[in-house]
Amino acid sequence: MSLNLSQIDRVDTITKEEFLKKYFKPQKPVVIERFIEDWPAFSKWNLSYIKEVAGDKIVPLYDDRPVDHKDGFNEPHAKMKMADYIDLIEKEPTKFRIFLWNVLKEVPVLQKDFTYPDFGLKLLKGLPMLFFGGRDSYTFMHYDIDLANIFHFHFHGKKEIILFDQQQNDFLYKVPHSLITREDIDFSNPDFEKWPRLKQAKGYITNLEHGNVLYIPEGYWHYMKYITPGFSMSLRSIAQKPKNLAKAIYNIFVMRNFDNVMRKIQGQKWIEWKNEQAILRNP
Repeated sequence: MSLNLSQIDRVDTITKEEFLKKYFKPQKPVVIERFIEDWPAFSKWNLSYIKEVAGDKIVPLYDDRPVDHKDGFNEPHAKMKMADYIDLIEKEPTKFRIFLWNVLKEVPVLQKDFTYPDFGLKLLKGLPMLFFGGRDSYTFMHYDIDLANIFHFHFHGKKEIILFDQQQNDFLYKVPHSLITREDIDFSNPDFEKWPRLKQAKGYITNLEHGNVLYIPEGYWHYMKYITPGFSMSLRSIAQKPKNLAKAIYNIFVMRNFDNVMRKIQGQKWIEWKNEQAILRNP
C-alpha cells in the first residue's frame, strides 16, 4: 500500500492569466516545465558553476537528525566550504543539505542570472533562497512559517516532491506548536501499521528536473527527496488569503517564541511531549 497521491498538473508554459485562474485562485499546485529557458541561469547553473562562483563561501548544513531542545530555530548542524560540500555530494550520498541560503546576500553575481517572473503575485525580491542536497537526502514533511506562495525553480539533477494541503493536518501526525509532522515517518515508504491515519491523507506527487518550476500554494506541506545531487531556488510571495496571513503572523510572533521559551524551560521533555501529542491527537 502507498500514500494516496495524485500527480501534480504539468504544463509546458503558462500565461499570468492562466496561472491565476487555474492554480492560484483554487490554490492548486502545478509544474511549469519550460518557463525559464531565457534565463542565463537555465544554461549556466549547475554544481560546477556554483563551485566556481561560491566555492570559498562557508555554508550552513542540515541533516535528518531529530529536533533537539538545544537546537535554535533553523540552526545548522554543521558548516563547510561550498567547494568541499559540492565535492562531497558528487562523490557519495550524504544526509547534509543546504537550506535557505540567500543568493543576494551570499553571491550577488548570481542575481544577474535570473529575473523575477510575473505570475500576478508580488514576489519578495530580498529573499531568493537556494537549497542543495546529495542523493537520498530529504527534508522532513513541513510547511513554511509564513504560509507563503512558493515558486520552486529546480536546477541540476532530479528530486521527488510530495505535497499536502492544510485540510490534511488531522491525518499527517502534525507536531503541535511547530511546522512539522512526526520526524520518524518515512513519506517515501510509510509504515501504515505504525501510522494508520496516513491512509486517509490525500496529496500530490511529482519529480522535478532541470528547468522545471513548481508552484506550491499557501501553507502546503512539502517533503522533498533528492534522487540525484542537485539544487533549487525558491522565490516567494506573502500569503494572500486573510486566514493564512493571520496564521503566518501568529506563527512568526507567537508560536515560534512560545516554543523557544518552552524549550528553555522544559528542555527535551517539551520535544518529547509534542511528539507524544502528535500521536494522541491523531490516533
